[in-house]
Amino acid sequence: MTPTPESRRPLDDLLLYRLSRLLSVAGSMVIRLCEGRFGITRREWRLIATLASRGELSSSGLAEHAQLDRARTSKAVGSLVTKGLIARSHPVGDRRQVLLCLTGRGRDLYDELFPLVTRINTDLLGALDADAARQLDESLARLQLHAEQLVAEAVLPKADRRRRGDPHR
Repeated sequence: MTPTPESRRPLDDLLLYRLSRLLSVAGSMVIRLCEGRFGITRREWRLIATLASRGELSSSGLAEHAQLDRARTSKAVGSLVTKGLIARSHPVGDRRQVLLCLTGRGRDLYDELFPLVTRINTDLLGALDADAARQLDESLARLQLHAEQLVAEAVLPKADRRRRGDPHR
């Protein structure tokens, strides 16, 4: 079967691929700051930043706001508790529910790291003039809303994360 011209289009024509590449390149600076200077992972930073902006949250609420799956959130929360950056508490009268919040150390880390991450974002946006930056912001907001609508309407199979050829299948 001969590939059609449509099937031979380069990945660079795909928005999601281009965004992924941009995140990989520019995001590497944030990752190096997080891991090299602050001793946290990118995922842990995401949870810290979410708690800093949203306040106290349940683990599932944190996962939802950070747009991470619950298993990965749980693992990162455990690590952040061990590092003394977030704390678990129970609401009065409900020992079943667990709420998460930043500790003083977590807030201090956020207050030091956030301006550095902001600077990376500002430097990146420096490639655009003010009008182009505004248009990009508006376009990203529209794309985010549309993507959420597409996901809500989509009928797709659940992801199978097991490795191909896994004998336990």
